[in-house]
Amino acid sequence: MFGSVPDRGHESSGVSVPVLIPWSFVWRHGGRSVSLCGSFTRWSGSIPMSPVEGCDDVFQVVCNLTPGHHQYKFCVDGVWRHDESQLFVRGDYGLVNTVFLARQPDMSHTLSPQTPGRSNMDVDYDVNMPVVTLPRGTLQEAVPKISSPDLEVSRHRISVFLSAHTAYELLPESGKVIALDVNLPVKQAFHILYEQGISVAPLWDFCKGQFVGVLSALDFILILRELGNHGSNLTEEELETHTIAAWKEGKLHVTGAMDGNGESFPRRHLIHAGPYDYLKDVALKILQNKVATVPIIHSSQDSSFPQLLHVASLSGILKCIYRYFRHSSSSLPILQQPICSIPLGTWVPKIGESKPFTMLRPNASLSAALTLLVQAEVSSIPIVDDNGSLLDIYSRSDITALAKDKAYAHIRLDEMSIHQALQLGQDANSPQGFFNGQRCQMCLRSDPLHEVMKRLANPGVRRLVIVEAGSNRVEGIISLSDVFNFLLG
Repeated sequence: MFGSVPDRGHESSGVSVPVLIPWSFVWRHGGRSVSLCGSFTRWSGSIPMSPVEGCDDVFQVVCNLTPGHHQYKFCVDGVWRHDESQLFVRGDYGLVNTVFLARQPDMSHTLSPQTPGRSNMDVDYDVNMPVVTLPRGTLQEAVPKISSPDLEVSRHRISVFLSAHTAYELLPESGKVIALDVNLPVKQAFHILYEQGISVAPLWDFCKGQFVGVLSALDFILILRELGNHGSNLTEEELETHTIAAWKEGKLHVTGAMDGNGESFPRRHLIHAGPYDYLKDVALKILQNKVATVPIIHSSQDSSFPQLLHVASLSGILKCIYRYFRHSSSSLPILQQPICSIPLGTWVPKIGESKPFTMLRPNASLSAALTLLVQAEVSSIPIVDDNGSLLDIYSRSDITALAKDKAYAHIRLDEMSIHQALQLGQDANSPQGFFNGQRCQMCLRSDPLHEVMKRLANPGVRRLVIVEAGSNRVEGIISLSDVFNFLLG
């Protein structure tokens, strides 16, 4: 992991020596074999770079460099290349990347491992983040901080963009939108969601001639938990005839949604938007109402039925933002910030902190996972081994896998493990088998915000698990709602 750059200084009692700065070089553009060469190697020989586990197209290596200017290039599969996403100039060896490491006087005396608000970090945690050497060989991040004016400018420009574009731009050129009749049996609806590969569908009431709500994976979690409750009035046989409307009517009793006076909370109306509502308003509806999607419904002036055009999500809105600003990222200073330097996501608490962060082992019961999803009001739970390294992730939408071969009718939630539950959704013919990592979308704490936004804008990606490079130990999680809460301030 560490490059074999000649060590020009060391700490010795009573001797003043140059400060060496461990600097992590990264190549994010794929390849089978990647190495590094630069002015710090006198352009003779190259330093092999190691692939980052969980990120097939990312390679990195850490080198101890002296303060000052350095130039470097990457050798990718035998071809010398520079990284156009990093600072580069024309030098004696063609186009080369360049980095300047500033010497900070008495750095080893002004920083200490107990600096408030930071923790001692191993250099593998970070990519392209300067790290200074401290007494006793400890390392401390030198994380660039964004200024308040830059933050406000970035947020303002994003707000202006979202306030100038409408939900109509979210509509695909072609596709289908699935809606369910409220009189459909719950069991049949369960199978439809599984077969169509969706986790939410708007509900249509023919008698009222309007859309009245949505059926989501959370509904099925509550239904299965109710079936597992020995005092339940709902039986497996009743699922054959129990309609969505009947379930929605009894949902308040199942969830115990009562106020302090024993009165039921008022029935919540369908959260929806029109095709000409601004994207900012659509995003705020999703965030403020804590829903995953908002149906885009067009209601004409005549008496005809309303039309369901699309089911909008934060992912689609983020894709619009990324597509618009990706070629002018300099206009948004926050996009270059590493995610560890901004208040974004939920992080594993440090020693002494009491912030909740839920993780489970693969042998934990499915019942325990479903209970956490409901009570902690989270949409997913990282599944880790005994060392805290990421194996998989269990999400609310995974509950639909129990519709496969009517598995829900043959299991007990407290006897089935998360491992077994996730296997139901795996392809039995997959050569990699269980825990192949393809379901887990990951990032590093050193990844810039624009890279995180790019990955979250992909269809079906709702969150990224922040892992430690090399060990895959879980360090946190970033959801779409986290990004929008930060961007919109």
